[in-house]
Amino acid sequence: MIRLTNVEEWVNNSINNIRGQVGSDKIVCGLSGGVDSSVSAMLVHKAVGSQLECIFVDHGLMRLNEPELVMNSYKDMGLSVRHVDASELFLSELKGVTDPEQKRLIIGKLFIDVFQAEANKTGGAKWLLQGTIYPDIIESGKGSGLVKSHHNVGGLPEHMDLKLLEPLRDLYKDEVREVGKFINMPESFIKRQPFPGPGLGVRCLGELNKTRLDTLRQADAIFREELKAAGIYEDIWQSFCVLLPVKAVGVHDGNRTYGEAVVLRAIHSTDAMTAEWVKIPYEVLDKTAKRICSEVKDINRVVMDVTSKPPATIEWE
Repeated sequence: MIRLTNVEEWVNNSINNIRGQVGSDKIVCGLSGGVDSSVSAMLVHKAVGSQLECIFVDHGLMRLNEPELVMNSYKDMGLSVRHVDASELFLSELKGVTDPEQKRLIIGKLFIDVFQAEANKTGGAKWLLQGTIYPDIIESGKGSGLVKSHHNVGGLPEHMDLKLLEPLRDLYKDEVREVGKFINMPESFIKRQPFPGPGLGVRCLGELNKTRLDTLRQADAIFREELKAAGIYEDIWQSFCVLLPVKAVGVHDGNRTYGEAVVLRAIHSTDAMTAEWVKIPYEVLDKTAKRICSEVKDINRVVMDVTSKPPATIEWE
């Protein structure tokens, strides 16, 4: 794997390669609101313009108010984006599923299925654009051992109606940000913390349902609010909450409770291949934990993940 050394040359070559690869074909892109898919979309838009149609699939696994924020953010970027609410479909297919790999594969397959259905409405799209990057491929076991399947690698069906376009597949996360900056992506996207394609599906451990996901969304929002209030949010590469599939005994207003447990996770990284946990000030952790336990129904215990990668991965599933 050769690291990116000349961003301008790489971008120019990529634009030419994309034009040569797709010709006059139409392309559909799966926009998630994250850095990888957004940079992919802008790069391809620069190459083929209106041949690209973007589809934002709301799988019901995003953070608090994120679907609305994502759609508003794309308005000023010149991309043609269609919002598809498939949250009920995803949650129904994931009902009762607790195995992490099975979750990822189901989400990945549904993601492609929805795009195939939507592509039929675009009038002959031939390509599916995805924001696959090099760590996704490595961790999905392509050429090495499986760490975990990524939605845009392990979840692809053997027979697709669309051909796959992955212009960022040889880049690490820090290189993707460099490309985004060079092609004048908004700072809000360049500095956006990474968010997994399967969304909260890999942060809500155990069975997924709307109630548990809403609980996680509220806790995660509080954690991010306190990091921003402390002025350290933008210095952290990735920060989020994980809802555990266990319950713990607690006390509220003098009464015994049996509530959910949530994990705080914050890490520093550049390429997503290795990561170090962040030493968040105690007062920030204290305020975060107290707010979560008092404001989020059913949570009565907050713990901190102090494991680096390796031996852990960034996500819990």
